[in-house]
Amino acid sequence: MNPTTMTPKQTVEYLDRYVIGQQEAKKTIAVALRNRWRRMQLEKEMQREVIPKNILMIGSTGVGKTEIARRLSRMMKLPFVKVEASKFTEVGFVGRDVESMIRDLAMTALQLVREEENHANQEKIETYVENKILEKLLPPLPEGASEQKKADYDATFARRQGELARGELDHLMISVELPAPTIEFAGSNMPPEMANVQESIIKVIGGINKKGQKKEVTVREAKPILEAEASATLLDEEKLKDLALRKVEEGGIVFIDEIDKIAVPSNSTSRQDPSKEGVQRDLLPIVEGSNVGTKIGTVSTDHILFIAAGAFHLSKPSDLIPELQGRFPLRVELDSLDEEALYRILTEPKNSLLKQYQALLKVEGVILEFTESALHAIARYSALANDKTEDIGARRLHTIMEKILDEVSFDADERSGETVAIDEDMVESKLDKVVESEDATRYIL
Repeated sequence: MNPTTMTPKQTVEYLDRYVIGQQEAKKTIAVALRNRWRRMQLEKEMQREVIPKNILMIGSTGVGKTEIARRLSRMMKLPFVKVEASKFTEVGFVGRDVESMIRDLAMTALQLVREEENHANQEKIETYVENKILEKLLPPLPEGASEQKKADYDATFARRQGELARGELDHLMISVELPAPTIEFAGSNMPPEMANVQESIIKVIGGINKKGQKKEVTVREAKPILEAEASATLLDEEKLKDLALRKVEEGGIVFIDEIDKIAVPSNSTSRQDPSKEGVQRDLLPIVEGSNVGTKIGTVSTDHILFIAAGAFHLSKPSDLIPELQGRFPLRVELDSLDEEALYRILTEPKNSLLKQYQALLKVEGVILEFTESALHAIARYSALANDKTEDIGARRLHTIMEKILDEVSFDADERSGETVAIDEDMVESKLDKVVESEDATRYIL
């Protein structure tokens, strides 16, 4: 199934495997993604007019905001970056400027396009690698060799070819040229003008020392090195950049987490924090639509989809500057997790927390089994701890599970072959006193 053409129902079904509940958030995101595909089916003139409806997700920590984004990034074959709003500072102050998120998105798109082109040219790359390895194992005949020698060479070459395909030559040592080391002077926060100067310097240094270092490696180790060499030789870098630019402008998605941390509460005495209102002002033109210089060219952000998320414990969405609020027209409030939801999170997802712990201890030969009443007790105590102290949502399950299984995990190497049954009594004996005392809950859970 092509992720870019999935219907809203299919997107929600995929997210249901990993994220419990939060149907409104899933439906809103699924429709926004489908609208990207619908827009691409329109005439060019209409395409320019249809802008994405950005989404603001509001909900306590641990209810699934970041998990939805994480799963989306794995599912989609579109450029996707997740950034934290609290990491940015206003232009003119030391720190990351907001344009760096678009530069990161551009590099993600380039990597994605490179992988797609490598996959499309897999046969050519494999042939290149095979020929290079066989050339090193079986040097070509000199010019003027007799017909007999040519026939013997062809027979040996064919035999070696079969042995290479079957992996029988993987242990042999050959000499390969390692790619010349790349020199990086700074991260993605560097302005595009300086990045261009950096690239020019690197090219000059590369021209002086074109050849990389030679190294003796096994055939098995040489394959990925030669694959990278084949990719650089066979693929047109400028074409890759053009494809990446189109991909990022038409299908890019930026997930801005912790957006509530840059909101300035109405009762705040100072509004001059360089990591708050100034960041909102810098973020505004990016979300509205502007041009950002990147290593793959100038990226227009007009049709990039922005999904923002925040807990808004100390501030409200209305504390964001009005212009920025208007750029996130779709608002979704995520539900807090009750006991039933925590039980489902523990048991239902494809790679649930329960299955993770069972898999980890199985490595040591310990079979971990939970009774149904024990699972309900874990969910009950998690909900109770969230009620008594700060509500950290599903993350509380990690703390509770570690508390219950600490001794089993510690002694696992001595209990190989055993089956450990976790029942309700064991859960209560581990947690009852801790949860009953609010102070103990605060510090231990």
